[in-house]
Amino acid sequence: MTFASGIRFAGSAALVSALLWPRHASAQACCAGASAITPGRLDLHERGLVGAQLRAAWLLGSYDTTGAFRGPAGSAELDLEQDVFGSLRVLERGQVGVLVPVLESWRRSPTTGAEFGGGVGDVNLNLRYDLTWGREFQYLPGMAALVGVTLPSGRPPESARQPLASDATGIGTTQISAGIAFERPLGDFLLNVTGLAAKRASRHVQGLTSELGTQFTCLLAVGYTLVDHTSAAAVFTYAFEGNARVDGTTVPGSARRQLRVAFALSRSFSDTLRLQGSLFMDPPVSGLGQGQSATVGTSFSVVRSFL
Repeated sequence: MTFASGIRFAGSAALVSALLWPRHASAQACCAGASAITPGRLDLHERGLVGAQLRAAWLLGSYDTTGAFRGPAGSAELDLEQDVFGSLRVLERGQVGVLVPVLESWRRSPTTGAEFGGGVGDVNLNLRYDLTWGREFQYLPGMAALVGVTLPSGRPPESARQPLASDATGIGTTQISAGIAFERPLGDFLLNVTGLAAKRASRHVQGLTSELGTQFTCLLAVGYTLVDHTSAAAVFTYAFEGNARVDGTTVPGSARRQLRVAFALSRSFSDTLRLQGSLFMDPPVSGLGQGQSATVGTSFSVVRSFL
C-alpha cells in the first residue's frame, strides 16, 4: 500500500462510522447519510452489503522533501482503480469488511515515453465495533473501534517490469491499522472525527532491510442531509509518517505527509440500493505535503445492501 492508498484506506475502511440522522428522516436518509462519507459502511437496519467503486486520479505534481510543491515538469500520470467490497454485520454492534482493488496506471516521462500497467492491488480486511451509537446516550458521542489489515497481494515496486513502474500495485508487505472514530448528530448535520495509526512490517529487498515509518491519519467529516434520500459530506484527511529506516539507520528526508479534501454526494433509490459520487484533491500548495505526489480525481460507487 502506497502513502496515497493509506489515505484511501482511512477514507473507506477506517471511516466506517455510524451516521445516525434525525428520526424524522427515516431509514432511507440514514442510508444516504452513511454512504455520503463511505459506501462500504453498514447502516443500522442493514445486515450486509456488496458494492463496486470506480476511481480516477490525475497527477498535479509532487511535494519535495522540504514540502515545496513542484509541477509535473513534462511528466504525466493517470491512475485508475476498480474496487469490489463487501460488509457483514456480526454481534449486532460489529461489522467486518473486505475490499479488493484492481489498479491501472498510465505514465509518461520525457525520457522513457509513455507506458501502461496494472493488476490486483493489496487486499484490505477491516473490522468496526460500535462502542456507543450516535444517539444512544445524551451526553456521549458515538464511538467505534477500528482495526484493519492490508495484505501484500499486489505487485511490489521491485517486481515491476515497466521502466516507470506503472505495473506496481502494492507495497510488498503487511500493514496493520487501528484507530477510533467519534461522531455526533446535530440536527441535519453529522460531525465525525477519526484517528488512525498504521504500521508496516519490514521488508528485505536486494540484501537490505527497510521499514517505513508509522503512519498516522486524522480525518474530519461534516455531513448534511439535503432531503430524505440525498446527503452530502465534506471530508478532510491529513496523513503523515516519520522517516523510514534502512538496515536500522534512519533515512533523513524520507518522511511523508499529505492533505486530501473531498466532497461526496449520495442518493438512496430504495432501502437496498444507493449511489455515491465524489470529487477529491490534494491541494497543490507548498507546505501542505511532503515527499508525495498530489492528484485530483473523482469516484463513483454503487451499493446493494441486505436487510
